[in-house]
Amino acid sequence: MMMIDRVQLVSIVGSLSLLVLILELIRRGKLAERYSLLWIVTGAVLLGLSIWRGLLDNFAVALGIFYPPSALFLVGLVFVLLLILHFSVIVSRLSRRSRLLAQEVALLKEALREIQEGMGEEID
Repeated sequence: MMMIDRVQLVSIVGSLSLLVLILELIRRGKLAERYSLLWIVTGAVLLGLSIWRGLLDNFAVALGIFYPPSALFLVGLVFVLLLILHFSVIVSRLSRRSRLLAQEVALLKEALREIQEGMGEEID
């Protein structure tokens, strides 16, 4: 039987907690499904590396990392950086769309003002 050390147990509990939290946020509608896929993949990879210690050890050796749990944190950090990049792209796109919508609203207000002024002249 394989023995689980304290670091591995904390990693497994943390990864499971992350997955449960993600699923609960999706269920409550606080996290959109289209963004949740990245979070679910992050949690699943962290859980997989936490459970299969040999996989984590091999991964750490391949990267030249002496302490395998550090490789687990590296994986988490890489996923978080990817998420930040993904959300930065989304925020940039929404910012552009917001600016365009504000410009369109301003043009529509001006057109409406001109129409109202034109109607006022015709009534007199």
